[in-house]
Amino acid sequence: MHLSYLFRGGLVSPFALNRRGVLGMNARNVNYIARYNDRDKYPIVDDKLNTKRQAKRYRIPVPELIAAFETQPSRRRVMGVIEPLDKFVIKPARGSGGKGILVIVGRDGDDYLKPSGAKVTALDIQRHVSNIHSGLYSLGGKPDRVMIEALVDFDPVFDKYSYEGVPDIRVIVFRGYPVMAMLRCSTHVSDGKANLHQGAVGVGVDLATGKSCHAVQHGVRIDQHPDTEMRFSALEVPDWKELVRLAASCYEMTGLGYLGCDIVLDRRRGPLLLEANARPGLAIQIANGVGLRTRLEHIEKMDLEQLEKGVDERLAYSMDYFAAEPMA
Repeated sequence: MHLSYLFRGGLVSPFALNRRGVLGMNARNVNYIARYNDRDKYPIVDDKLNTKRQAKRYRIPVPELIAAFETQPSRRRVMGVIEPLDKFVIKPARGSGGKGILVIVGRDGDDYLKPSGAKVTALDIQRHVSNIHSGLYSLGGKPDRVMIEALVDFDPVFDKYSYEGVPDIRVIVFRGYPVMAMLRCSTHVSDGKANLHQGAVGVGVDLATGKSCHAVQHGVRIDQHPDTEMRFSALEVPDWKELVRLAASCYEMTGLGYLGCDIVLDRRRGPLLLEANARPGLAIQIANGVGLRTRLEHIEKMDLEQLEKGVDERLAYSMDYFAAEPMA
């Protein structure tokens, strides 16, 4: 989604976008990613298996890892892992944009069921694992590692805000301070995937309260989910303070100054880190109807004492300073 096209549901000029504090692609790459993200830290976030292991060291909760295959596994090894499971997720360690992730939510005899109800055979799973290992979904097409995770027991609070998929929450963290958040809700158009470019809904979330403050689909503001017709004004993310605290903690975990944290809510365990991203996209501004650049510049002006504060102090500051108006 190009920010020069749409903002608050209407066509605007690049000058107007700049005046509203909108961060563009080039400025993001040069002023924030290149400046604040050391290249030697990228392997921590570009490989989901590395992220999971690093998160464990920092006591950051993540979905349970059932198995990981560093090399091409035999059919027997793969089936031995999934045979006793009714629900699980298979994903590439170095995939991006949700590519290569296979979600299984049940069984039908010898077949496995996807969230849409489509059936998957054991042979299909073996082929998928082989494709992951060969690098079909990885950055640069390099051979990849295969991860099998337990399926998150998602909090039912989002059931009416998504279609054949589960929303996740992205939080942008800059120099340890959360600066903006959004909920990504899948739709029929997005084929059950929480990808804004494919037609998912982006819902801006107030950092102070966890309540929705703005929602868009295809860059145009909307008030209700296009499939379920549930109004976003009633949406409030539970465990919000703990969720944003988890995101803020990823600053110490990754060593990255500018990152995006993708988080899901488990019914029993609460917020879980799905992945961290050293190059988070800019559509979060459209979802919030607010420019990101102004918030980043505010953090840049902080003195050394403020930048050395602990997680709880940074969290309190962000929740107070970046509070938004609730959705009407």
